[in-house]
Amino acid sequence: MSRPSVTRRTAIASAVAATLAAGAFPALSADAAVPAGPNGWVQSTLVRMTLEEKVGQLFVQYAYGKDANTPDPRNTAIFGVATPAEAVKKYHLGGVIYFAWTNSVQNPQQIASLSNGLQQASLSRDSKVDIPLGISIDQEMGVVTRVGPPATQFPGSMALGAGRSTTDARTAAAITGKELRALGVNTNFAPVADVNVNPLNPVIGTRAFSSNPALTADMVAAQVAGYQEDGKVSASAKHFPGHGDTATDSHVAFPVITHTREQWEEMDAPPFKAAIAQGIDMIMTAHLNFPALDDSGDPATLSKPILTDLLRNELGYKGVIITDSLEMQGVRDRYGDAEVAVRALEAGADQLLMTPVMTKAFPAVVAAVKSGRISQTDLDAKVRRVLEQKVRRGIVNDHMVDAAAIDSVVGTPEHLAAADAVTNRTGTLVRNDDAVLPIAAADKKVLVTGYGDVATTTLAAALDRAGSTSTKVTTGAAPNDAQIASSVAAAAGKDYVVVNTMKAWDTAVTDKKAGQQRLVKALQDTGVPVIVVATRDPYDIAYLPGTRTYLATYSYNAVSMESAAKIITGAVAPTGKLPVDIPTKGDPNVVLYPFGHGLSF
Repeated sequence: MSRPSVTRRTAIASAVAATLAAGAFPALSADAAVPAGPNGWVQSTLVRMTLEEKVGQLFVQYAYGKDANTPDPRNTAIFGVATPAEAVKKYHLGGVIYFAWTNSVQNPQQIASLSNGLQQASLSRDSKVDIPLGISIDQEMGVVTRVGPPATQFPGSMALGAGRSTTDARTAAAITGKELRALGVNTNFAPVADVNVNPLNPVIGTRAFSSNPALTADMVAAQVAGYQEDGKVSASAKHFPGHGDTATDSHVAFPVITHTREQWEEMDAPPFKAAIAQGIDMIMTAHLNFPALDDSGDPATLSKPILTDLLRNELGYKGVIITDSLEMQGVRDRYGDAEVAVRALEAGADQLLMTPVMTKAFPAVVAAVKSGRISQTDLDAKVRRVLEQKVRRGIVNDHMVDAAAIDSVVGTPEHLAAADAVTNRTGTLVRNDDAVLPIAAADKKVLVTGYGDVATTTLAAALDRAGSTSTKVTTGAAPNDAQIASSVAAAAGKDYVVVNTMKAWDTAVTDKKAGQQRLVKALQDTGVPVIVVATRDPYDIAYLPGTRTYLATYSYNAVSMESAAKIITGAVAPTGKLPVDIPTKGDPNVVLYPFGHGLSF
């Protein structure tokens, strides 16, 4: 497969340049519609597309394989063809999405090669039009990170909320965007615009910036600018109309949001309004029921009152609306997969993410257009928005990756230093009752235990570099009695114990994570000073009575653990402030540590 001829590429570039020069693609806002650009590449492409090519632009799918041309039987089950390249060609896909479990993100060179192979497949079809792919990923950072080191790592959104710096939030997005673009990824499904007002939220949590709508809105706007203006990738605010107040995970069930319309305006809407005002390219839907906005019982993804009447018309959003994954149970309970695809488009979605079986969904959408259920005018409007986004982000002109340039962008010393500096401004010291922190690490014996092999290994190594002698005993998220006993035995003779927790509050799954609570209690009973490091949700302290030294990092990746070690040893003073209230264990309405709390030394 080869790229289009030089003459053809030049013609495409000229059409795009003329369209941009004419001002056909300003930043999207609630106050100004995107002009159609009738004399530009979008219009000239749209009029030459077949029905099937138009419908294909509405689908964003994953495909299995580390490269574009290796067969995988799992692709055959979804697409009826074996390779990612064949899937792109057969269905004229508008986009693809990368995951680790699809073997898409093994290392920078592999990712770049896959991106180039898929783009070549998209541009080598037997067609009158050349339309590059939108290549997407969930690189939120923190708990949802698809591309690991050597790419630059940042803590998650809630850590940035604790840092309170919109400049840092934009920097994190800008660096992430630039590195993704260097790998051929041109769309990032971030930032999370949900306001995490429910501390028992099992699916959002630290993926959100805060429980405060204003702080969340500021951070969302900053990251949209970082991704799109600085990083040159499309951003996608999620999950509309707001997934922050649920105790149900829409991946496996169907959440219901009980907010009134007034509460939605006050709590859920501000970050999405900020994203729209900042010119967000995409907004992702949520698979949840919001009766105050639509009393039909349908999920928001399938709701015309929510996607068209509210998001499109009331909020004035002009960009692409994409569904969350259509494999999630929250959208599959009421209708079959083919019907879900059609209903989502009828409701107002422009693109369908990860429909489970393309051999059913694609012909269902084609049939819906042919029958008039989806009008040709509506179809063209959806495709136009998708094409406009590709022009706006420079994908039409610049969709191939220069593999030789990757090392000059991805994980550079400058980017890594920026990540360290940002992370050092996020750690939140919640309790330091006995002034244990900072410790004088030199010649001290320290046990590092609890959650996460990467977290404990990184933290122990960092403490050793500061002069301590560390013993590491990793117990994971659900330590059993034998693991707890092993940690307690290792604590003997130590000067300090540092124990990592990770959602120790969440005992919903057969009380397995209560093992973390037992581990902390058992270590406290040894009499050795215990420093608890909450490596994900800051809420753990409410479930850990007797905790007197407590540091929240909000993330368990290496850069966060390096920063934790600096705080523990006094190399960095903690400056983060809680971006959420931490309620008591027994009553979520009683605040134990309020929004804005944070100690220093």
